[in-house]
Amino acid sequence: MMRSMFSAISGLRAHQTWMDVIGNNIANVNTTGFKVGRVRFTDILNQLVRGASGPTEQRGGINPLQIGLGAVVGAVDTIHTQGALQLTGKPSDLAIQGDGFFVVSDGSQTLFTRDGAFDIGSDLRLVNPSNGFYVLGWQADANGNVDTAGPVGPITIPIGQQLDAVPTTQITVQGNLDANQDAAAPTPHYVTKVSIVDSQGKRHEFYILFDKTGPNTWNYTMQEDDPRTATAEDDPEFALGGTTSGTLVFDADGNLDVAASTIAAVDLDASAGGASVVSVTPDFSRLTQLAAPSTANAAANGAPAGSLTTFTVSQSGEVLGIYSNGVTKVIGQVALALFTNPGGLMKVGGNAYLPTVNSGEPIIGPADSGGRGKIASGYLEMSNVDLAQEFTSMIMAQRGFQANSRVITASDEVLQELVNLRR
Repeated sequence: MMRSMFSAISGLRAHQTWMDVIGNNIANVNTTGFKVGRVRFTDILNQLVRGASGPTEQRGGINPLQIGLGAVVGAVDTIHTQGALQLTGKPSDLAIQGDGFFVVSDGSQTLFTRDGAFDIGSDLRLVNPSNGFYVLGWQADANGNVDTAGPVGPITIPIGQQLDAVPTTQITVQGNLDANQDAAAPTPHYVTKVSIVDSQGKRHEFYILFDKTGPNTWNYTMQEDDPRTATAEDDPEFALGGTTSGTLVFDADGNLDVAASTIAAVDLDASAGGASVVSVTPDFSRLTQLAAPSTANAAANGAPAGSLTTFTVSQSGEVLGIYSNGVTKVIGQVALALFTNPGGLMKVGGNAYLPTVNSGEPIIGPADSGGRGKIASGYLEMSNVDLAQEFTSMIMAQRGFQANSRVITASDEVLQELVNLRR
């Protein structure tokens, strides 16, 4: 009789623990990156009343006779399923789509989290402002290259950093020149404008004129003034030098025959304004001559000086700095960690985890590689708590607790009857 009471007490304790876990799940229904807990019960050791016996020629076997001694909480599992993504529009808010954890540091140890509510601190480092954890990854070099094989460290996003002017070194002309163009028509037959940047970051413009001279043959000329207007361009700090004209020859398929064409380097001379002279050979290889309207257009690299105004994070975790001059440059890489058994991680508060001997060592690398998930910038991962499931589990826990309490009441009544026998 006493066994039933103690078994019921163990059941009360187990169901109370279940209710505690349910309460914690519901309390964290809106916690960023929270992963729901699940209780699993196991039975306690059973008392052996009679052992098993095997069958004989005269009689069959007998199963063991055991009386259970109650239940106990066997485990509280952390369920690492994907939580829903909530749009915030803030570029420093990051969410992981798939497996993996952000790598963060509290200054003394490395921790792991799914909470991507990050911000830029006063020291320009990417940080979780709720607990001060620095986000770890790799910093890019001056050329935007990232060495993901090196050790991880805090990521600095230097808002306001100045970017030197990048002078034009390439001019690419692409599109089409109309094969039906009448060579006898007034020239120029087509004009396109080019915008370039000198070594001091100043912008200058000039024009490329195309004139058809015969079947599959065109001449090009570069000049500072727009031939379509009577007004001369007023840019005393810029002039074209070197070879400003050439010949373009196309084959029967309308593709440029580079070997038969005459294309020479042109000098972009901004020395009158204090800048250097840059010699550039224009690239016409993407230009075609087909029976379609002329659409040739020119694009040049280079950018004026600018400053870092904002940033975004790509799916692979690259931190892309966006400068005021329109340049986008890689300034860092967010690291993600993968675990063989994420359920073996230990919660340490602050939405963070520490690895254990059962979780395996972290496998750190860039996002969207090696089984790691993708990063969504401007989103946060919500809790994966299912309220419908939690309230259903609450009812089950409550009824289980009531049933075990009824066993104690019934056992007490039976004991009371035994006490009353002496009357």
